[in-house]
Amino acid sequence: MQHLKTWRSLVATALCLAVMAGAARADPIKNLVLVHGAWIDASGWKPVYAILRREGFHVTMVQEPSFADDVAATTRSLDLQDGRTVLVGHSYGGSIITEAGVHPKVAGLVYVAAHAPDIGEDEAALGRRTPSVLAMTDGAIKKTPDDFTYLNPADFPRLFAPDLSRELAQCVARSQVLAAAKVFSTALTAAA
Repeated sequence: MQHLKTWRSLVATALCLAVMAGAARADPIKNLVLVHGAWIDASGWKPVYAILRREGFHVTMVQEPSFADDVAATTRSLDLQDGRTVLVGHSYGGSIITEAGVHPKVAGLVYVAAHAPDIGEDEAALGRRTPSVLAMTDGAIKKTPDDFTYLNPADFPRLFAPDLSRELAQCVARSQVLAAAKVFSTALTAAA
């Protein structure tokens, strides 16, 4: 139930921002680009996507490979929009929208429990200042020999998805998108 409340809060925030930003100009904003956090894919936005589509928004969800590629993928999604757009980022997605948010079509940014680094900062620096439960739990974050990170599947339901059913949390734990370790140490070169 908490999961649904969180998503509804996101939707309300995004809608309010879109309406406020659109009210300042004659052309209302109808485009939203959703950027997820590390270790999951864009399908996590599905409940939000459904609500926003019902409200008449054009919604695009970004799939991310690595920080530079993640910003490029978000920029490509922005290029495809037919007007002013609100970028929405969750967790690591906040770093992506901060850098991609300098795009001329971006009318606003919405951070949902997301990071907002400045130019020259990176995810690791932010994590040291405000560590998450993942960083404070020994062995929760694993690394492959070729420097990709993932969450220990045994810890995933408790630490990353406690508001999901056990069955769904285990499924998501086993369908993680491994994140290149360098995404956490790549400094931002632009900040919207």
